[in-house]
Amino acid sequence: MSIKISGAPCCWGVDDPNNPYLPPWERVLQEAAQAGYKGIELGPYGYIPMDIERVQEELSKNNLTIIAGTIFDDLVSESNLENLLKQVDDICSLITKLPPAPQEEGQNFPSPYLVIIDWGHDERDYKAGHPDQAERLPAEDWNRMMDHIRAISEKAWKQYGVRPVIHPHAGGYIEFEDEINKLMEDIPYETAGLCLDTGHLYYSKMDPVQWLRDCAERIDYIHFKDIDLQMYEEVMNEHIRFFEACGKGVMCPIGQGIIDYNSIHQLLKDINYHGYITIEQERDPRNADTSLQDVSQSLAYLKSVGY
Repeated sequence: MSIKISGAPCCWGVDDPNNPYLPPWERVLQEAAQAGYKGIELGPYGYIPMDIERVQEELSKNNLTIIAGTIFDDLVSESNLENLLKQVDDICSLITKLPPAPQEEGQNFPSPYLVIIDWGHDERDYKAGHPDQAERLPAEDWNRMMDHIRAISEKAWKQYGVRPVIHPHAGGYIEFEDEINKLMEDIPYETAGLCLDTGHLYYSKMDPVQWLRDCAERIDYIHFKDIDLQMYEEVMNEHIRFFEACGKGVMCPIGQGIIDYNSIHQLLKDINYHGYITIEQERDPRNADTSLQDVSQSLAYLKSVGY
């Protein structure tokens, strides 16, 4: 098992590029490097500028590479497809021109990846983590979302050689057990892999160890996060959006929450996982002053238990 640990701007509260409280992207790269990371995700479209020379200069200054770009947007609406495909072009044309991250022997596909996440539906955002309450997409809308994922994936792979990976996410229309299973029926591995996230799985009432094991042959990339159980139980009893729950501290540094990273470490050996794992800890960006401390603790904890 050969694993490299990378970071993500969401650890600094960067999820909505229009949030007025976001820290400068240069600071995020600088602090990621200070914490000991060698790779980082691009973050949401529109945060790090689509300026090859500026981005390359900052990455080089901090000895960092880009591990993935992300489409974090409405995958359902027909009117959004043109926007989604433009994002594929912009993101993939940037990340493929930057110096590549080191590849691990046995990695299924080389990084950088294109992480595909459905997002932007109030009716599901308020039901994040509640599989028994959340409404599911009607078949026509689900099939359109699958068509959009195929179009995004085909463009990323055929035009840019970027491996698309689909990320089930709390508060979107690909979140719960039945939806992930249906996704795997509808989108073959040849088209796109999976990026499973331990925190989103747990948040949405699934066992991360079981899902990583059961989906082992479909997984190209993994996200790690941890959950503060007391805060989780509190927000599950509130009418609250997913990122509002994150703002209250439902996500905590790795090793300080409920998720069993020793068992996950053993499982990753068992399934012979190679490649990148990205640490995430969503928060309110107004609390980004503790981000460096938290991401440092997360990395130190994972190293201490053998990662």
